[in-house]
Amino acid sequence: MNRKTYQVPPRGPRQPTLEAVGPFLAPGLSVIGLVLVGVISLGLINGRLPSFGGFGGPDSSDDGGPIKTPTPSDVIIIDPRSEIPGTIAYIKAGNIWIQSGDRVYRLTNSGQDAMPSWSPDGEWIYFIRYTDVSGQFVIGGDRKRYALHVPQVMRIRPDSDSQPELLMSGLVKKGDQRWSAFIRQPVLSPNLNTLALVSDSPDPLQTDVVVQFFDLTTRQLTNPGLDQIRPLGHQDPEWAPDGSTLLFVKNGREGSRGAPMLMRYRLSKNRLTVLAGPGYNSPSWSRDGRFIAATRTDGLGTDVVILDATTGAELLRVTNDGRSFSGVWSPVGDALAYLHIDRGVVDLVTVKLVGTGPDWTLGETIPLTDAAGLDGASRPSWFVPANLLPQPTPTPVPSVTVAPSTPVSPIP
Repeated sequence: MNRKTYQVPPRGPRQPTLEAVGPFLAPGLSVIGLVLVGVISLGLINGRLPSFGGFGGPDSSDDGGPIKTPTPSDVIIIDPRSEIPGTIAYIKAGNIWIQSGDRVYRLTNSGQDAMPSWSPDGEWIYFIRYTDVSGQFVIGGDRKRYALHVPQVMRIRPDSDSQPELLMSGLVKKGDQRWSAFIRQPVLSPNLNTLALVSDSPDPLQTDVVVQFFDLTTRQLTNPGLDQIRPLGHQDPEWAPDGSTLLFVKNGREGSRGAPMLMRYRLSKNRLTVLAGPGYNSPSWSRDGRFIAATRTDGLGTDVVILDATTGAELLRVTNDGRSFSGVWSPVGDALAYLHIDRGVVDLVTVKLVGTGPDWTLGETIPLTDAAGLDGASRPSWFVPANLLPQPTPTPVPSVTVAPSTPVSPIP
C-alpha cells in the first residue's frame, strides 16, 4: 500500500540550553513531585507501562523482534486511508504536528512542547512549552545552584503564520531564589473562560500537583481543594461537553501497585464522587456526554475501553493488546483515536465504532502514523468544525390523544 511521507525543512539551530551548574536540586515536595510526575506521565503510577518488544499483551502479535526505528524528527508517514474528519494535534520530537484529512504539517519548532489541547471552538491549541534556565535555592543554610526545566502554559492559532502566546509561567521566585513549579495538561472549558490543569503552583513547597483552574480573563489560578492522596496528587483533567462536570484522575496506590481512581467533580454543586476505578485514567467524553473513553491499566499493560458516563461501568474493550492508551473520541462520535506502542515506537491509531452505543461493534483499525515515534506522555487532541458535525436527531414529539368529552351534570 502506498504511504505518504511528509518532511519539513530542517529548522535552525536551537538556542543553547543551560547545563547544570551543580547537582540538581528541587526543594521540599518538589523533589517528590518531579519523580511522581515523570512516573505518572508514563503510567507507572497507574499500573504498568505499555509493553515493549517481546512483552505484548495476551493477544499481542509482537514477535519479540528488535526495537523499531522511528522516522526522523522532521518526517511523518501516514496511511492514505486515514482521511479523518477535522484535525488531530499530537507531539513528535517536542513539536506540535497537525494532521487533517490525509495531510500533516508541523505547527511549532521549539523542540520543547508537550500536551496539546484544542479549544472547543477550534480557534486555539493550548499546550505546555518548557524553557531551560538556571536557578538557586537556600537549603540547610547553603545556597545551591541547579538547572530548571520550567513549564509555561501557551496557546497558538492552528496556522503556520501564528506565534505562540504566553499565558502562565511555572517559574517561582522568592526573593533572589528561583525554582520551578509543575504545570501539566491544560484543557479549556466549553465556555472558553477557564483552563483546567494540574499544578503545584504557586508554591511547590506547600502544594502537590493537583487540579486547579486558570481564569483566562484575570490570569488568576484557583485551587478548589479537591481530595487527594498526598503527595500523589491528580492528573488528566477533562471537561464534560456542557461544562458542568470535570473528570480527573486521583492517583493512589495499593501496596506496590498504582490505583488510579476516575473522579467526577460537579462544579455547580461543588460535589466530588468516584466514577470508576481503581485502574482507569486518561478520560475522554463522547460528544453527547453519555460515554467516556479511558485507559484501563492492569497487570498485563494498558488498553482503551469505553465506560458509561453515569455509572462508570465498562461497556466495551476497544483494544486487548496491553500496549494501547490515551484514547480520544472523534467529535463526530463514531470513532476513537489512541496511542499504540510497538517495539518501543509510539504511533497514532484510529478505530471506527459501528452502530449505536452502547451496542457498538468495532470497525477497521487504521494507523494514522507509521513508525512516527510520537510523544507517549502527550495525549492527542481532536477537533472537528461544527459544519462537519452531524445534526442531532430531533426528539420526537409524542402524539396527544384527546379523550372524548363526558357530559357533566349541572350542579344543582
